[in-house]
Amino acid sequence: MAAIPTPAAVAAAVHCRGLVKSYGRGEQRVQALRGVDLDVAAGELLLLVGPSGCGKTTLLSVLAGTLQADAGRFTVFGDDVQAMTDDARTRWRSRTVGFVFQSYNLIPTLTAAENVAVPCLLLGRPRREALARARDALAAVGLAERAASRPGELSGGQQQRVAIARALVHEPRLVVCDEPTAALDHGTGQRVMDLLRGVARQRDRSLLVVTHDARIFPFADRIAHMDDGRVERIVDPPRQGADA
Repeated sequence: MAAIPTPAAVAAAVHCRGLVKSYGRGEQRVQALRGVDLDVAAGELLLLVGPSGCGKTTLLSVLAGTLQADAGRFTVFGDDVQAMTDDARTRWRSRTVGFVFQSYNLIPTLTAAENVAVPCLLLGRPRREALARARDALAAVGLAERAASRPGELSGGQQQRVAIARALVHEPRLVVCDEPTAALDHGTGQRVMDLLRGVARQRDRSLLVVTHDARIFPFADRIAHMDDGRVERIVDPPRQGADA
């Protein structure tokens, strides 16, 4: 199937050309990205799919500013992330990017509300305001009653929803998700994807989601298929099971 370009009428929020990333040296060297070209529109939810080890998570990490590419250039909402100093990139990440990690990365000694409040606190928001925003974010993912619970008191699916609330609480422009529905049952996964799709519909936001979960394909605007460190093609999603 022919590649489907980013709609010309909508400015690209993420624009990357020729991204290359390798790990290791000599015979141990593994080339994770082999010249990735990709545009993501503002207001778009794009899925990254493909076999394990094809470079999906590496691409997500480069675009989120947690990994440096070896070659190539990219911008996120016009910001040249590769050209930033380490300190500037850290500040940019805290303002601009929301992360949903496959392993949750919750702090075990903090309550759900305190975990969700962390991005706001890092931005210098008053604690009372940060916790109020955190409780609202938890309510949005159906966990209002678990705000005082610590991660060890929550199921895997509940921890994942806390992680999603944390990613959204500071209203980042770019949200990157690594297998956000992997620990969720079908119904909860559908509700979470409805929430994420609603966030993506805002014209100053974009969502990039790495997934192996075919159940959430209909929630995407487009699906980028990766293999061997490259984006091979970009296609329209199936529409059954979600509103177009």
